[in-house]
Amino acid sequence: MAEVPAEVIRQLYATPPDRFVAARDAAVAQARQSGDPRTAREIAKLRRPTVAAWLVNLLAIRRPELVADLSQLAESLRAAQRDLRGGTLRELSAQRRAVVGALVAEVRRLAATEPAAPPAGRLPLGEVEATLNAALSDTGVAEQVRAGRLLRASHYAGFGEVPRPQLRLVTGGEEAPVVPDRAAERADARRARDERAARAERAGRRRTATRELTRARTDLDRAEKELAAADAAERDGAATLDRIETELAELERRRAVAEQELSRARLARRGAERAVTAARRRAGEVEAVLEALDAEEGDADTGDDRAD
Repeated sequence: MAEVPAEVIRQLYATPPDRFVAARDAAVAQARQSGDPRTAREIAKLRRPTVAAWLVNLLAIRRPELVADLSQLAESLRAAQRDLRGGTLRELSAQRRAVVGALVAEVRRLAATEPAAPPAGRLPLGEVEATLNAALSDTGVAEQVRAGRLLRASHYAGFGEVPRPQLRLVTGGEEAPVVPDRAAERADARRARDERAARAERAGRRRTATRELTRARTDLDRAEKELAAADAAERDGAATLDRIETELAELERRRAVAEQELSRARLARRGAERAVTAARRRAGEVEAVLEALDAEEGDADTGDDRAD
């Protein structure tokens, strides 16, 4: 049976769910073009994760060292439960809340870097938190989280039942039950108090998160309206600029035509000036000839009068 390359799996499960199918089909086509139909069939079997599962996979793929810290904490919690170490268990429970909260914050940050991720106010961070808590108690979920191949969010009601030792007093060959271990009962009571405190803390955090979500959605609505107004203003400005540029181009064309007409007019004026100069010169010459003829005729008339 062919195995899908680890890099292909990482790329696919780091892809947002709404793009997963297209990315998977592209990987199948590439495997077939490479002459590997078996791998192509195995890739085609990969299933699209939910948004919450994708966010957990993104955390495992981009920040594997943080998921490794989660696994170490899970082992410490299981050891404390087995040994009934109440004080250690309380400390680890507080550490669990801190670690899970930090991981959820990191998931939110990673999602903000993904262009195709849902808006921050719509991220299923509650399901992400439930899955991380489940990974602390369920080794199967933990393995899927570490592999970055989770398909859906997981939930776990608690951290498992703490094994209670069954003690019997042996006298001779007869066994008789003894009173229950008071230390175990006290540990149970402390654990119950811790769980109640944890639930109360979660409820408080949920109320705070709900208020923040309401404010965030209000801010989002306002920002979207401002964005829509800014988009409209930008479109209007672009249209005005296009109109002005068109008018400017028309004015430039008319200016070029006017400059050409002015050049032709100047050339015509210069030609006309030369023609006027030549005509004046010719008129002067003709006038001089006429004056000369008039003078000759005057002289001839004078001679005739003397002869008479």
